[in-house]
Amino acid sequence: MSSRNGIVRQNTTKSEFFDVCCKVMLIGDSGVGKTCLLVRFKDNTFLSGSFISTVGIDFRNKVVDVDGTKVKLQIWDTAGQERFRSITHAYYRDAHALLLLYDITSKSSFDNIRAWLSEIREYAQDDVVIMLLGNKADSTQERRVRREDGEKLAKDHGVAFMETSAKTGMNVELAFMAIARDLKNKQTRNPNDPKFCLEEYVDQEKQKSGCCG
Repeated sequence: MSSRNGIVRQNTTKSEFFDVCCKVMLIGDSGVGKTCLLVRFKDNTFLSGSFISTVGIDFRNKVVDVDGTKVKLQIWDTAGQERFRSITHAYYRDAHALLLLYDITSKSSFDNIRAWLSEIREYAQDDVVIMLLGNKADSTQERRVRREDGEKLAKDHGVAFMETSAKTGMNVELAFMAIARDLKNKQTRNPNDPKFCLEEYVDQEKQKSGCCG
C-alpha cells in the first residue's frame, strides 16, 4: 500500500486465502496500549520496554477461522495524540468495527471515552460495530477505574465491554474473535437467520472461561 506523507505503513506478510475481509480500528488515548493489544493478538507477544507512540496510522492483517469461514481482519492501529486526530477521522468511514480502549490505571483515558464516542457518531458508519475495552487489567495495584464503571458506560451506550491485558493476553483473543464473528455474520447471514448479538456472545464466552473481565 502506498503511504500518505509517510504516515500510513503496512506490515506486509504472505497473503492468505480468505472469504470475508473486515477493517477494524483501534482507537483511544495515547498510551492506553493499542499497539500492544494488536501485537499480542497478531504475534502472541508483548511489547515490553520503552513506550513508543504510534505515528499516524499503521495496520496489520490476520486471517482467523470462524465456523469454517476465513475472516481477514485488517487491523488499523491509530495514534491517540490530538495532532493526528484529523488523520484518524479520515479512516473512520471505512471501518467495519472499532475497538475503543482506555487504560484502567488512567482515569483521564476513561473520562475521554465519551469524546471518542462522539467522534464515532460523527465520522463512522451508522452500523459500525463498537466494543469498549478496559486495557492493562493486570495492573491491579494501580487501578483507577472500576470494572463496574466500564460496564455501566458500555451499557449506557449500547456497546459490548470487557477488560483486557496485552501483557498477560487476558481476553485479547476473545475481543478480536468476537468482532470477527459479528462481522462474519453480518456479511454472510441469511435474512431468516437469527441476529447475532455481540454483547450477549461476549458475556457468554466470559462465563465459559470463568473470566470476570
